[in-house]
Order: sequence, then C-alpha cells, then structure tokens
Amino acid sequence: MLSGVVLGLDAGTVRVGLAASDPTGTLASPVAVLERRHGGRLWERLRDEARQRGAVGIVVGLPLRMDGVEGTAAAAARALAEEAREQTGLPVELWDERLSSVEAERALLAAGVRRRRRRERIDAVAAAVVLQAWLDARRGGAQR
Repeated sequence: MLSGVVLGLDAGTVRVGLAASDPTGTLASPVAVLERRHGGRLWERLRDEARQRGAVGIVVGLPLRMDGVEGTAAAAARALAEEAREQTGLPVELWDERLSSVEAERALLAAGVRRRRRRERIDAVAAAVVLQAWLDARRGGAQR
C-alpha cells in the first residue's frame, strides 16, 4: 500500500470495528462500530469513510487460533476482506489479530470506561489495535 490513510477492520459476527490511521501512517484511532445486520449500510459507511479520509488501503484483522491455525472465524474475515476489496476498490491486507480484543479491553479498562460503554466501543478499539500493529510492523519492516 502507498503512504496515506489506512482503514482497519475488526470483523465480528454482529459488528465490525472501524479504525483509521493518520495521514502519515503513524497512529491508528478507533472510528466507529458498524452493525453487520444491514450489510448495505456497512459498505455505504465504509465507502464514505474511505472517500472522506482519502484512504489508500484497508487492513482486516485475521483471527488466528493461538497455535496459528485458521478456524471458521478466519474464513469469515477473509470473506469480509474480499468484500471490502470489491466494495471499495482499495487494496486490502489481512493481519494477525491474536489477542487484539484482550488488548482493547485492557486499554478501555485502564481508561476507566464503564462496562456498557466498553461493549459499545471494543470492536472499534480492537480495529485500532490491529491497525496499529500493522503500521508499527510496516515501519519496522517486520511481518506477522
């Protein structure tokens, strides 16, 4: 992917977390939690965010098991990545998201976010965690 804003997606069965990098590709921030029930709205919102932010690509979290093997959730993430590519026309990369939800939960707890609010935000924060890991590895040249 070229330099510029990159969007991050954390795929859940009910919701998709959305994050975005800054234009320099240094910092990822949570943006929104999108409902999957209404797929058209999800893709409409993603296209709008990509257009408004001038996004150059998308990173989708790939949920691998702790042993590195892909399960059914990984297949769903791959399908989401392919649909994101088709819906936006942007390049899409998959990135190992092991423990991103745990890290997101810890960050929200450390920030003093109440339980109900954590449930509402965790998917977007997890997307930011995945995107930040991808950005950091890209700067350092590491692959995960």
